[in-house]
Amino acid sequence: MKIPVRKTHTAMNGGGPFRASAGERPCLRPSPLLCLLIVGLCLLSATIAPAAVPEGGKGPDDLLELNIEELMTIEVADVSGASKFEQKETDAPSSVSIVTAEDIKKYGYRTLAEILQSVRGFYTSNDRSYSYAGVRGFSRPGDYNTRLLLIVDGHRINDGIYNQAYLGTEFPLDVDLIDRVEIIRGPSHSLYGSNAFLGVINVITRSAAELDGLELSGEAGSFQSFKERASYGREFSSGAQVLLSGTHVSSRGQDLYFKEYDSPLSHQGQADSCDSQEGGSLFATLKHKGFSLQGLFGSRDKDVPTAAYGTVFNDNRTHFKDERAYLDLSYRSDFNETTGIMLRTFYDYYSYRGDWLFDADDNPLTNTKPYTLNRDYTKSEWWGGELEFIKRFLDNHTAVLGTAYTDYFLLKQKNYDENPSFSYLDDNRSSYNWAAYLQDSFSLLENRVLISAGLRYDYYSTFGGTTNFRTSLIYKPAEQTALKLNYGRGFRAPNPYELYYSDANETQKANPDLQPEKIDAYELALEHYWKNYRFSLSGHYYSIRDLVSLWTDPADGLLVFKNLKEVKSKGAEFEVEGKWSGGIEGRISYAWQKSTDEDTGGKLPNSPEHIVKSKLYVPVIGPRLAAGLELQYTSSCKSPQGRRVDDFFVANLTLLSRELWKNLELSGTLYNLFDEDYGAPASDEHLQDVISQDGRTFRVKLTYRF
Repeated sequence: MKIPVRKTHTAMNGGGPFRASAGERPCLRPSPLLCLLIVGLCLLSATIAPAAVPEGGKGPDDLLELNIEELMTIEVADVSGASKFEQKETDAPSSVSIVTAEDIKKYGYRTLAEILQSVRGFYTSNDRSYSYAGVRGFSRPGDYNTRLLLIVDGHRINDGIYNQAYLGTEFPLDVDLIDRVEIIRGPSHSLYGSNAFLGVINVITRSAAELDGLELSGEAGSFQSFKERASYGREFSSGAQVLLSGTHVSSRGQDLYFKEYDSPLSHQGQADSCDSQEGGSLFATLKHKGFSLQGLFGSRDKDVPTAAYGTVFNDNRTHFKDERAYLDLSYRSDFNETTGIMLRTFYDYYSYRGDWLFDADDNPLTNTKPYTLNRDYTKSEWWGGELEFIKRFLDNHTAVLGTAYTDYFLLKQKNYDENPSFSYLDDNRSSYNWAAYLQDSFSLLENRVLISAGLRYDYYSTFGGTTNFRTSLIYKPAEQTALKLNYGRGFRAPNPYELYYSDANETQKANPDLQPEKIDAYELALEHYWKNYRFSLSGHYYSIRDLVSLWTDPADGLLVFKNLKEVKSKGAEFEVEGKWSGGIEGRISYAWQKSTDEDTGGKLPNSPEHIVKSKLYVPVIGPRLAAGLELQYTSSCKSPQGRRVDDFFVANLTLLSRELWKNLELSGTLYNLFDEDYGAPASDEHLQDVISQDGRTFRVKLTYRF
């Protein structure tokens, strides 16, 4: 949370979960099992009676130059984030999912959160402020994705105060600039350090050569939502590459109904014009002869409609603004065929400004209820560098040796009332950390056995040193089959907010003695490619110790972060993907997960036990018109307050046209096609137990390339 629970706002007729416009819109809900069965039958029919081949034996979309045999073959993908060098997915020491730019277009993904929602074992939610991701049964409501490491082209995006991974509209990079996203499950601390706790999200951007000119894009959607983008990329004869892009987004947002505030004194629970947002981003990359200079700036201003932290209901003066920026200069070179080097230096900036409107005490002279505007302000700046060597030796070893240093020279947290003026917090600090790491990957028995082992030591000025490692044993009876046994031990360093946030002992106090969280994770995975199919089956178990939790100290009644809980989780995942003639593609996955609080023996909040997902992409009229259907089922869970949150089923439908006119790409998407009425668990800063998610919405998008 980015402001303390300072003041109490009493809700009228509160209690129970809410639904936006509850009872006002019909809920046409087909059986999830029936819909998934329909997709399964479609996939089966495609194998028995393949669709007609387009004239000339060519597939649709960007695959027009491939023949039918190539179209129907699923190749083993290359992965770079699992080991910090290119390798086949079957050789990676992790369970990896890849979402490409083609997938983003085919299924109409607008944010990184929607990309993650499509991946097996992941589930996401939005509390009308930020988007959150759960993985393998773990997602603490109110936690800002601190246990996921988010990187863009090798640059760490998690900020310096909250360590937040930005996934929704707050993500500073335009999704249209993504070439692919690698989702690497399990601890990866041996290479990346803190926050690579439950996984790494590795975003790789499009190249200037692929863009090859000017690209303009415009979008319009529900609730007066608009997005405009202009991008230019060029590779010159000298080998230099330039990519420049700018994006602007805006949305009026929804008029929302909250049952908990249904009272004449609270506008009958209706929050009107309190959900708007506006922002934009600038992105630039310059590359030449091994050098790469990349800059990113993103900003978003968001209203808060939920009256979080007891603020005044139905008042759009409560809002906040996030800004995230960085400059990254790197150099990569191969000394020879066996030795390479990477050198990186960077500067990062993050700021957060929040205006929070609270009810003040009644004025005895005027008998009126004035308001108090509380301002919350955070600013962090840091710089650092990384040096990395990659060495191949003895024909079967690939070693990665590196060191990294980060200096957080400004960590500022401030909170105060404007009128009457009163300061609750004015904390200015600095910190640093450095690390050294080594990983070796080698093969035995004619590449049938692959072994990977990594070790990393991190030193933090806040708590000292920690050593973590990862090992993987991969058996490959055939080139396209891999049986993986992975183990990782990792940590998450407490962030400055958890360590130092205090509001003058009104509700919360600091705890500079916090220690890192620790995790031990085991995974057994089977991956197999056969002709036009890919199969994946995995099981996992992890144990988290010293989990940082917000706790009420009985000695003084103040909130404080402490190392309290132990969490254990186990689960299994299955996925099958297929391609057929005519460009038809499909995928279906199932994840079972069970996560428990070892202190109480109860199930974790916001931890659904079953997640089923399926996709089907069908070219209807070759490349001129194609349809992408996505179905997602998530079982029930509980809120932090112990209330049941119902299961839900969501369907999304995208229509995509690439060659209706030359150089023009047109798409339209209906999200939540059947207008499912569902919600997600809310964290403690909300009066609501459940935050309603979007009903049926739409987006229309046009992209033109010059």
